[in-house]
Amino acid sequence: MDVVTAEIVESGRPSEGSMIGHSGFTLVELLVVIGIIALLLAALLPALSRARGLAQSAACLNNLRQLQTCWLMYANDHGGALPPNLSVYDLSTGGPIPGLDLRLTWCAGNARTDVNTVNIEKGYLFPYNRSTAIYRCLADKARVAGTNIRHTRSYNMSQSVTGVSFGTVLSYIPTFQNVTQIKNPKPADLFVFLDVHEDGILDSLFGIPLPKDPFDGHWFDLPANRHNDGCNFSFADGHVEHWRWAVPKVFRSLGQAVEPQEEWRDYERVREHIRKKAN
Repeated sequence: MDVVTAEIVESGRPSEGSMIGHSGFTLVELLVVIGIIALLLAALLPALSRARGLAQSAACLNNLRQLQTCWLMYANDHGGALPPNLSVYDLSTGGPIPGLDLRLTWCAGNARTDVNTVNIEKGYLFPYNRSTAIYRCLADKARVAGTNIRHTRSYNMSQSVTGVSFGTVLSYIPTFQNVTQIKNPKPADLFVFLDVHEDGILDSLFGIPLPKDPFDGHWFDLPANRHNDGCNFSFADGHVEHWRWAVPKVFRSLGQAVEPQEEWRDYERVREHIRKKAN
């Protein structure tokens, strides 16, 4: 190799020091990259969380739509008669009220203690859709106490629809027994199924006192709050809705009082969509 060629080769080869100096990130550069990633995650995570929440709410609405379809199919097969809704637990004991036959209902059992779907499969609506998954909201993360088993049911049926009406406490609540009776409110305004708060759900019946009742101002059952501070409903005409609450629903105890004062807006809103009088 002549002198000129040697000089060209030598000048075109990076020095050892140069290779070491550019072989990776400096500490400052690495910290900058980490900072940028952290900022991007901070910006993206809320959006991803909202997207997941919307997807779960959409899935919940779809569950309710399917349950409502089953309800309508049952009525169609039984001359307009609505499926029984006779499962009710005592708020003071947390157990079934003695004398009630819990098999005569759209879905028996206790959502807090059921570790399988047997009670769902015994229900009157199950033959119309044999998927037990439609009975549980994806956003319901509650588990049966002492286990890692998720609740098998997240929904209740309104007491206004073939609900239990007996004794001195519940006898004042009128109920619809046939689709032809649904006039006040009309089918588009009468809710049938709803998402129930996972910490308070027991039986499969959703009751709420009427005005001037001794229990007026108390939640017999607390609606869910897991969908962007809101709850999902299905209605007797087959449509579904998402409601955003004026006050987030926080479970404190069974039969808890309506408070703060602003929560009365939500309480009255629910009562506007149940049977108001026997006609």
